[in-house]
Amino acid sequence: MKRRSFLKCSAIPLSSAPLFALGQEGEGNPPNFKDRIYKALKGGKKRGESVEAFFMRLKGLGYDGVESGNANEADLYRAAAQKTGIRVHGLVNGGHWSVRLSDPNPEVRLKGRKNLEKAIMNSHLLGGSSVLLVPGKVGGVNETHDHVWNRSIMEVRAVIPLAAKLGIRVLIETVWNGFCESPEKFRDYIDEFDSPWVGAYFDIGNMQKFAPAEEWIRTLGSRTVKLDVKDWGKKNGFCRLGEGDVDWDKVRVALKEIEFSGWATREGSDKSLEDTSQLIDNLLIGV
Repeated sequence: MKRRSFLKCSAIPLSSAPLFALGQEGEGNPPNFKDRIYKALKGGKKRGESVEAFFMRLKGLGYDGVESGNANEADLYRAAAQKTGIRVHGLVNGGHWSVRLSDPNPEVRLKGRKNLEKAIMNSHLLGGSSVLLVPGKVGGVNETHDHVWNRSIMEVRAVIPLAAKLGIRVLIETVWNGFCESPEKFRDYIDEFDSPWVGAYFDIGNMQKFAPAEEWIRTLGSRTVKLDVKDWGKKNGFCRLGEGDVDWDKVRVALKEIEFSGWATREGSDKSLEDTSQLIDNLLIGV
């Protein structure tokens, strides 16, 4: 099924979490995303800490999940998720920087595709719903923007049947890799797949460098399935949430406009995990 047809006829929301009624915030009141945005971390498990203890610690800090996990311990993760309610909502595709889907060497691209397939299977084993993918890097005459566009699309399309079979979405993230550095280009890249199994993983802080985060959110619309939570400023680079140039009130307004509901994962660090949880509540969820 094509993405556009899926959007028209499916009763299943495209985000990994159910859509809730958006409520009736009054004019001038910032939107509240309680029970519509789910807080997660990339990692955070201490060395020697059991999965169940890790999940219990996160639950006590107000988190809903993580975006990491050991597929070799999938049974432990699933058992801990069932007991605590904390879940592995997805995985980051390992090695997508060094073994790129845009590499000039077709053998390297094939290896990159195999890595992506493995990540899809591992996410499924851990109970996730997605794999985050950086599709390539613009790196010279042998790896131009057009190369990244065409080569990565070809490789990602090859894994869509597996993604559909296992119910795992391939979510593309734009980073400082010279690729799709405007909201319109990123939108058109996602649309090129025309598949419900490929969407956008929007990083709020990464792309603030190129255009305000709220512009990206509005342009991408329902293509955005999950969020990476970061802040960035011209003077201080990546920083503690709330101390960069991201206008969080405008971000929340834009997310309300596109009726976003789903996972928001902190990438980076603040003063503590408690600090991060509170900052996400205050800045992004609005509670």
